[in-house]
Amino acid sequence: MSRTLAAILGGVAGAVALVGIVIILLWFCHLHNKRNSDTGSSDPSVQVGRNIGVELSLAGGESVPPDSREARRFVIEELSLATRNFSDINLIGVGKFGEVYKGLLHNGMIVAIKRRPGAPSHEFFREVRYLSSIQHRNLVNLLGYCQENDQQMLIYEYIPNGSVSSHLYGAGQDPHEKLEFKHRLSIALGAAKGLAHLHALSPRLVHKDFKTANVLVDENFIAKVADAGLVNFLDGVYDASPSSRMTADDIFLAPEVREFRRFSEKSDVYGFGVFLLELISGREAMELLTSESDRNIVEWAQNYQDSSDISSIVDHRLGISFTGEGMKEFVQLTVRCVDLSSERRPTMSYVVADLDRILEKEMSLTSMGEGTSTVALGSHLFKSLR
Repeated sequence: MSRTLAAILGGVAGAVALVGIVIILLWFCHLHNKRNSDTGSSDPSVQVGRNIGVELSLAGGESVPPDSREARRFVIEELSLATRNFSDINLIGVGKFGEVYKGLLHNGMIVAIKRRPGAPSHEFFREVRYLSSIQHRNLVNLLGYCQENDQQMLIYEYIPNGSVSSHLYGAGQDPHEKLEFKHRLSIALGAAKGLAHLHALSPRLVHKDFKTANVLVDENFIAKVADAGLVNFLDGVYDASPSSRMTADDIFLAPEVREFRRFSEKSDVYGFGVFLLELISGREAMELLTSESDRNIVEWAQNYQDSSDISSIVDHRLGISFTGEGMKEFVQLTVRCVDLSSERRPTMSYVVADLDRILEKEMSLTSMGEGTSTVALGSHLFKSLR
C-alpha cells in the first residue's frame, strides 16, 4: 500500500514539474516575441541610426530552401578596407547595377563588389536573401550585401579569368590565342547547366540578361553564369523606347522581348544561342559576316540550311581541332536556339543533354588523331558537309 502511494505521489510530482517547465518556456517565448514586436523586426541584425542605414528583414512571401545559406550582411568599413576606400585601382568594371570593385577581405577571400547609390529598402534585402540562397557550380554565387551611407552593394565571389568575351574578342586579346573547340564546348556546357539550374528552381528564375559578357571562367576555365536575377534590382532597364538600331546587348534579346517585353525560359534560350554563335565565330554577334553583307551572324543562323557553307562564321583560329560532324551538330543546335519562334526553341535541359553528347563524342574522336579515317577534321569540314 505504501509503495502504491509513493508511486502515485512520484507521478504527480513529475507531472507538476513538466507543467512548470512548459509554463517557463511559454513565458520565455512571450517575452522574446514582445521584444521583437517592439523593434518591428525578427531580424537580429536590424540597426537603426548612426547614419549607416537601416537593415530590413524579410517578412514572408519568398520560398527559400530551409538548408540554404543566409545572405551575409557586410559593413561599410570592411568593404572600404577591402577596396582601399574604393580606389580606382580596384575598379574592374561598370555594369548596369553600378561600379564593380575587386576587394580583398580580412580573411583572405577575394570578392567582386557591385556598388550604386541607393537608400536602404526591404525589397533590396528580400531579393538578396533569395538570390544568395541559389548555389550552383556553374553560377557566380552572391555572398551578401551592404546597405549603408545611402549606398547599396552586392558582394559576389570573384572569378579570376573574367568573361568568355574577353578571351574571344576582347580589346587586350591576343589574336593568336585560341580556345580549342573542345574547350568552347566545355564552356558552353557549363553555362548551359547554370541556366538550366535557374529554370529548374521552384518558382523558376529567368535570367533576363544572358549574354557572353555574363559568362565568366575561373582558374580552371569552368564556366560560371553571372548576374542571375540581377535585373530584379533594376527598374526600367528594358523600358527604353523601341529603336530600329540594335545594340550589342540588344542582339541577345529574343524577338518577343524586344517587341513585347515578354521574358521566359525560352528567351534565355535565345540569348544562349547568340552566345553559342559567338563561341563558334570568335566574334561579336553584331559583327557583319562580310563587308558586303547586310546580315549579322544571328540573321545568318536564322536562315541557315544544312547545305549552307559555314566556313564564313567558323573561327579560323580553331584550325583543324574539331570534327566536321561535331561542328555541324553544334551549329544545328545553335540555329534551333535562335529560332524566331519561342515554341520551336529547345529547353535548357535539352541543350545540356545535346552539348554533353556532342562534347563526349568530340573528345573521343579528336583524340584518335588526324590520320584516323573515321574522323573528318576541320581542314576537311566544308568539303564533308556538302
